Amino acid sequence: MTRPPHTPATGHRPVRAAGALTAAGLLLASSACAVANTDSGGGSGDTVRIALPEEPPTLEPCDASLTATGRVTRSNITEALTERLPKTGELEPALATNWERSSDTTWTFTMRDGVTFHDGTPFDAQAAAFSIDRTVDSDIGCNVDGYIFGDSELTAEAVDDTTLEVTTAEPDPILPLRLSFVEIVPTSTDTEDKVREPVGTGPYKLKKWNQGVDLTLQRYDGYWGEKPAYTTARYVWRAEGSIRAAMVSQNEADVAIGLAPQDGAGDNAVEFLNNETSYMRMDATQAPLDDIRVRRAINYAIDKEGLVSSVFSGLGRPAGQVVPEGVIGHNPDLKPWPYAPEKAKSLIDEARADGVPVDTTITIIGRNGIYPKGSEAMEVVQSSLNDAGLKVEIEMLDVNAWMEYLLRPFPADAGPTLLQAQHGNQAGDAAFTMEQIYGSEGAQSSYGTEKLDSMIEKAEGAEDDARQEAFADALAYQNDEVVRDAVLAHMTGIMALSPDVSYTPNSATNDELRLREMQPKG
Repeated sequence: MTRPPHTPATGHRPVRAAGALTAAGLLLASSACAVANTDSGGGSGDTVRIALPEEPPTLEPCDASLTATGRVTRSNITEALTERLPKTGELEPALATNWERSSDTTWTFTMRDGVTFHDGTPFDAQAAAFSIDRTVDSDIGCNVDGYIFGDSELTAEAVDDTTLEVTTAEPDPILPLRLSFVEIVPTSTDTEDKVREPVGTGPYKLKKWNQGVDLTLQRYDGYWGEKPAYTTARYVWRAEGSIRAAMVSQNEADVAIGLAPQDGAGDNAVEFLNNETSYMRMDATQAPLDDIRVRRAINYAIDKEGLVSSVFSGLGRPAGQVVPEGVIGHNPDLKPWPYAPEKAKSLIDEARADGVPVDTTITIIGRNGIYPKGSEAMEVVQSSLNDAGLKVEIEMLDVNAWMEYLLRPFPADAGPTLLQAQHGNQAGDAAFTMEQIYGSEGAQSSYGTEKLDSMIEKAEGAEDDARQEAFADALAYQNDEVVRDAVLAHMTGIMALSPDVSYTPNSATNDELRLREMQPKG
């Protein structure tokens, strides 16, 4: 597969936020009690200890495209046929050693020999076909299905133990890339419901999940690849970034992710470019959001430069589209909507004069821990929209409750909502953004149009330069004529890293934290 040059993070650098060390000192003093009460699980060099912002809502392999799930499961517990390298964007062999397009609609994959699942059963083409069918053609509601495949139709057939044929209804030039999101599981896996304790082929297997407390992975001695450095990995979750940062400072954790500059990680802080874009999804089926003037007013009312500089402390860039640079389909001509509060007020007044019920309460559905200072960001958005003449309230939810608003079917009778969301295109192609987020029936889409659907479909069937151009055109049409979102910023990540651990974060770190890339120093 070919793709244009990609510019992900190629390394990392220490954060030098003003007053970071002073803040760290004050933080440790004020939060010592909270940190001291955590169960550190020991600081053995055989165990890497990771502090997460939230507990995974599930470890179901077919939901591994969810950030909170994927950062534990992907490439750790389970693996796919192919694997995209975040640093280069290239597609590499994983459980498949090679693949080729045998017809316009058929791809043939060769399975890797000598691989076993954690339960001791052998991996083969039958398991791969089963996993694809379970992910794409079952009734268990896999997030990967909506995110990666949309309404695509495909069949997977094991020709023999080492040969897999995957056939699509329409030509799909990026099928091997799509399959990098199908986590392979044994044929004994439940097909009627999602699983709590996944079995995979990865370098680690699930040892124990104490719901609400911690989660431990243990190295799988039968792993087909290079043995990872750590025997076990222990995950805990703390909602407060300052607590996670302090855990690393006090040697109660080795890695903490999802931090803000104000969290006081000090010299342990590492800044890196990620692939996340923050945005507000408007439910354009509900008044007053069903009026495009109101949706445009919302975009004009939000000071994205101010949001990035104040709330995000300069970490990030104002954005005009959810597809970032380096992803096929990114439109370089789309700029962030300008901050024009008077224009926003004028559009709201115009809509009001035409009978649009702009005084109807709009609810911002926020998610705790979605990104650093996420609740503060929503307060800024709320204030801006209220100043523009709308009536906006905030409801902050934990991840499981928020998920009900993210994915279809959405809650009934919720009224007009603005969903605080963040999208990371780990795969490097706009196909993994456009249909699920902007298609009329997309898994995360609250609104679409026939024309935009047609543009997306055209782009998905195109190749090379034509694919880039078609997706860029679809993004421009969405921005100019549909205006379903208020895109906020392309984000920058911060993690805290123990001086005893060697790890280089990359653009996928927030979505898949690969344990095999971590090693003890010395």
